[in-house]
Amino acid sequence: MDATDLARWQFAITTVYHFLFVPITIGMSLIVAVFHTAWVRTRNPEWMRLAKFFGKLFLINFALGLVTGIVQEFQFGMNWSDYSRFVGDIFGAPLAIEALLAFFLESTFLGLWIFGWGRLPEKLHATTMWLVHIGTVLSAYFILAANSFMQHPVGYTYNRASGRAELTDFFAVLTNKVQLVTFPHVVLSAYMAGAGVVMGVALWLMRREAKRAADDAQDVARTDAPMYRRATRIGAVFALVAAVGVIVSGDVQGKIMTEVQPMKMAAAEALYDSVPAGQGAPFSVLTIGSLDGSHANALIEVPGLLSFLATGDFKGAVRGINDLKAEYAQTYGASGNPRVADVATAFVPNIPTTYWSFRLMIGLGMATVAIALAVLWLTRKGRTPTSKWMAYAAVAAPLLPVFANSFGWIFTEVGRQPWLVFGLMTTANGVSPGVSMGEVITSMVVFTLLYGALAVVEIKLFLHYVRKGAEPFEEPQEPADRDEDAPLVFAY
Repeated sequence: MDATDLARWQFAITTVYHFLFVPITIGMSLIVAVFHTAWVRTRNPEWMRLAKFFGKLFLINFALGLVTGIVQEFQFGMNWSDYSRFVGDIFGAPLAIEALLAFFLESTFLGLWIFGWGRLPEKLHATTMWLVHIGTVLSAYFILAANSFMQHPVGYTYNRASGRAELTDFFAVLTNKVQLVTFPHVVLSAYMAGAGVVMGVALWLMRREAKRAADDAQDVARTDAPMYRRATRIGAVFALVAAVGVIVSGDVQGKIMTEVQPMKMAAAEALYDSVPAGQGAPFSVLTIGSLDGSHANALIEVPGLLSFLATGDFKGAVRGINDLKAEYAQTYGASGNPRVADVATAFVPNIPTTYWSFRLMIGLGMATVAIALAVLWLTRKGRTPTSKWMAYAAVAAPLLPVFANSFGWIFTEVGRQPWLVFGLMTTANGVSPGVSMGEVITSMVVFTLLYGALAVVEIKLFLHYVRKGAEPFEEPQEPADRDEDAPLVFAY
């Protein structure tokens, strides 16, 4: 293990940790905006209580996502200075716009939403959360534009004199074909994650309220159980609608991925030998690889499915790892590009990680769909079930889509290896040359301990406010009735 391996581990730890919060932030901002708008339109106190309650949980998650996201920027200069120098002209543009436009948009209007109760006109106040949501989506778009360049570089020219890639067409970067399919897939996946949190939290509270009513021989309709049942069903519906979009966008994304990164698709199936047209490549549910990593034996497979995922045709041709490895060695290994590492890398990603992260992404997503369908069925016609299985579902509902998002990103990034920028720079050539193993180990240990402490704070705060449940309804003051000189009060 050298400094490059440690730098990769550090980036993986901090990025995966940060991305636990990102999809929840995007998804919950939409649902909180819906709840707040429903309050303004209907004046039903339950909608306001739900908006404030889930807004509280959203704020906790947003704060942790903000703190951990800042670290990402510094790592490019700390451990990946050669990469930053090579593509900084391109990579920096969308990230700068993300910070100056999207981040400040969501942060500014989130502050107005927090302190705006009783101070802003109600419709304007509800609009602030919609602007927060728009900010999170714009933020995702610009960050994904930067990442899509790493998957499929466009809109640049290579300056041999400076040894850098230089931006020539910013619009091409923003409309990269990988970007146009990745963005809807990621945002819809985030909606699933946010919906999973709402569904799980509300389901747990519904079950608790219903059990208390049963133990005290009370009418469950006079408790908060019906309110939480409504939120549970809204979360389930959001999850199912988003899941349909995830499936459709993921299908299109798979075909684009096969076009621009055929090795990633081959690695996702551990397909070593090419399958010609007319035969149909199967999709394996379970595969056991050889110890030397030279081939794989499928135990359970669906005939023709991989060909459909890759080409849209159940009999379509799919290129295998061995043929692509030989082609890449000829195309890139002999290209003379100094930023391509020794051909001994074979230009093949880690097959087991790519294979299983792809399946865990799909499997956890489908499990989320199953829970949402079960929740809708079991809570139909006013039912408030209290079985222990509802408690298990309440715990699983937030976790499954969040982990599905994480495994999706692990697949995306590991499947691109050994490339940092596909076809232009390998990961080994992007690391900072002056950073020692000891320095990387020190920063990685510090980040890991700090993130561990933040995780404890996040979980304790989140569970504390979940247990408290929604606050009793309190009619907000009209702005005209409030003393203009009264200090701002943080209401959460």
